[in-house]
Amino acid sequence: MRFSKNSKVAAIARVPLFCRLSKGELTRIAQLADEVDLPPGKSLTKEGSRGREFFVLLEGSADVQRDGRRIATMGAGDFFGEIALVTDVPRTATVTTTSAVRALVISDRAFRGLLHDSPAIQGKVLEAVAARLAHSL
Repeated sequence: MRFSKNSKVAAIARVPLFCRLSKGELTRIAQLADEVDLPPGKSLTKEGSRGREFFVLLEGSADVQRDGRRIATMGAGDFFGEIALVTDVPRTATVTTTSAVRALVISDRAFRGLLHDSPAIQGKVLEAVAARLAHSL
C-alpha cells in the first residue's frame, strides 16, 4: 500500500530541516520524494562516503553504526541524511535495514534544484540549518 500525499507531507514535516516551511512548501518537497521498498540487510548509507540522498522511514527498522559499533536503531518516522541535501560532507554513519523497509527518498540533485527555483524555501531551510548550528555550540 502506497502512502497518501498527506502522509508523505506529514512525514516530511517532522524533519527539523523543514520546520519553517508552509504546508504548500512541504508539499513541493514531498513531490520530490520517491517511495521505495527495501529488503532487510540493505545498506542505505556508508560512513565516510559522499551522501547523495535523504531518507524518511515510513515502515520497518534500520541500525545505525559508527566505527563499526551500533549506536542507534531507527524505525517509522525517523529520518537521516538531511545533511547530504545541503552540504557535500561525508556520511557520519552507516545505516543498514534490519527488516523490510518502506522509505521516502529525496536526492540531493532534486532538492538543490528546488532550492535554486525557490529562494523562499532556500531561505527557510538555511534559517533552520543556522538555528541547529547555533543550538549545537
